This record gives sequence, structure tokens and C-alpha cells, in this order.
Amino acid sequence: MPTKPVAEGLFEQVDGTVVLLGGKCRTCGAVAFPRPGGCARCTGEDIAPHRLATEGTLWTFTVQSLPLKPPYNGPADFTPFGVGYADLGGEVLVEGRLTVNDPDQLRIGMQVSVVPQVYTTDADGNDVVTFAFAPH
Repeated sequence: MPTKPVAEGLFEQVDGTVVLLGGKCRTCGAVAFPRPGGCARCTGEDIAPHRLATEGTLWTFTVQSLPLKPPYNGPADFTPFGVGYADLGGEVLVEGRLTVNDPDQLRIGMQVSVVPQVYTTDADGNDVVTFAFAPH
């Protein structure tokens, strides 16, 4: 089945590995995700593309137990999902879905990897893919 990303420029797959695409300020070195148009730290405008680390540590998490409101509904059959912030390479905290939705299987500081995850299927039958953090 064909796939498409949930948003262009958010990530790429390199040899089967999901790499998030952020930005790094050429003035002060601040890293952000997704890639911003300007630097939040120094207000510089020279932001270079920057590939983020593909592994990190779980900084915090929760489990989304209620369906999302439109336009972010996702699949008709709602399943609770984990969401958290991962510290990727000590450069930036990134919020994303977790592949685990049982809080008893999650702990702050555990190692996570960035992986692809099907978010929904569009009207043409394409899987819409986002990224997620998989604990290991």
C-alpha cells in the first residue's frame, strides 16, 4: 500500500531509519524541531537544515485516553496512545507519539528510537505516516 508523510519536511527515511529534520541556527547553534524560519534564542534568521539524532531518552510522557477533536481525529476507532517528549542527542526535546500506551511499561529516562508509525489512511487508501518514539 502506498504511503505518504503526515507533513512534508518533517522527517525522511534513510536506509529504513526515520530521521527527523530540524534546524540549527548558524548564529548561536540552537537546534529546533520542526525547522523554524527564525531562531527563538537569538532571533537569527540563518537556520540550516539539521538532521536530529535517531535515538534519545524519554524526558516525560502521558497517555492520551480521549479521542482528539476535529480536525485531528485520526482513525474512527480511537485507541488510547502514549505521547511524550524525547531528548534527542542532548540537542533538543521533541514531542511525539509513543509506540506504547501502557504507562506501566514507560519510565522517564528510558531509551527510545524514532520509528515510522501509520497515523491514518487517506481517502485514496494511502497510509499517512508520522513518526513515533519506540522504547527499548
